[in-house]
Amino acid sequence: MQLNTLKPVRGSRKKKKRLGRGIGSGSGKTCGRGHKGQKSRSGGRVKPGFEGGQMPLQRRLPKFGFTSRVSLFRQEVPVYALNVLVRELQVDTVNLEVLKKAGLIRKTTRYVKIILSGELAYPLTIKGVGVRVTKGAKAHIESKGGKVEYMDNQLKKTEAV
Repeated sequence: MQLNTLKPVRGSRKKKKRLGRGIGSGSGKTCGRGHKGQKSRSGGRVKPGFEGGQMPLQRRLPKFGFTSRVSLFRQEVPVYALNVLVRELQVDTVNLEVLKKAGLIRKTTRYVKIILSGELAYPLTIKGVGVRVTKGAKAHIESKGGKVEYMDNQLKKTEAV
């Protein structure tokens, strides 16, 4: 193989359309642009995002970020953050009120999910309405000698899960 014998693969390079070469070519006279209208003229293009006079999408959408209403009442708390409760507040049972008191969640929060992130140094009991625990976090808490007890709103009973 020599540099001067290299050729592109057959069909990989398309031939340029030859415009304005007479009526028999199929693209003569109007050169495939049709008759009249903005797109038939030279320099006749619509700018990106133009929707024919309708208010464009980028102007219809709000300028500021979107805040989910669900996020106003739900929060996640990592396992390592629960160490603060034992160190500073000397508590052994975790519920919504305790988490709010410690400043780990907002005062408007109604539902909390404890997720596995970091290490738990002390045995804790997770209990109360609105407090859930992921599978990994539950296994970690139980391995440290803690317990997870759900008080479900719908069932109206305490259930060790």
